[in-house]
Amino acid sequence: MIDKIKYITSKKAFHICMTIIIIAVILFVAGIMILKYQVEGETNMPFYITKITLISTSDGVDKNQEGEYTSWAFDINQNNDIYIYLEKNDNYKEEEAIRSIIIDGINIQRNKELGTVKFYRPNISETGGNFSNTKENEIQSIQFNGGLESDIKNLVIGNQGGVIFFRYANNGVAEYTSDVATTNTITTNQLLKSANVNEEDLKSKLVFDLTITTEEGKEYKANISLDLPVEGVVENGTSSKEITNLDDIVFKRTKN
Repeated sequence: MIDKIKYITSKKAFHICMTIIIIAVILFVAGIMILKYQVEGETNMPFYITKITLISTSDGVDKNQEGEYTSWAFDINQNNDIYIYLEKNDNYKEEEAIRSIIIDGINIQRNKELGTVKFYRPNISETGGNFSNTKENEIQSIQFNGGLESDIKNLVIGNQGGVIFFRYANNGVAEYTSDVATTNTITTNQLLKSANVNEEDLKSKLVFDLTITTEEGKEYKANISLDLPVEGVVENGTSSKEITNLDDIVFKRTKN
């Protein structure tokens, strides 16, 4: 029996078969690891997203140029503000700092072509709040640089984490006019509802890439998809949502 085994193992065909089996096992294991990485991505990043807050609102651009309001005339904008919170990963043992965070590849898939889609950075002006739908604030992509302290108006995030934000606006989704003479003030919360805007028509999917680059030169990139506006914006004028289940956001290393 032993002699027979020695005879078989001494054959060239046996060695070829064993080589093929070993290569097949290696390729199988490598395939499993690649598939696992595609699904799970990086599991021990230096920084990670803790939550995303969405705030959907409406506002009106007054078209009435007369000194006294004898009628109402508003172009209505539907705004969606996206706040992304990032923190240092306590389980990451090496010292690291954020060099930059880039948001690009921004794309919108809309249910209906209403209004004009624009994207805005945090407001440059010292007045007007976090956002203003002005030409100087328009972007196609945005880069936040790491610093000792956050300074969002100058697109700086703390290099150990913080919050970044931008706006997706649908400008001019409807017009509200009224010939009723009045001195009362119509609130922006009423505009979408008063103009009979259908919330289903406003629905869209915002898709973009977010890339974190560290001071060590490592890059991590994820594709993020958000459904907007937040439900209830037509009825209430303002609606918000906090997303903490971020399992579908997968970061992958794009540079070592």
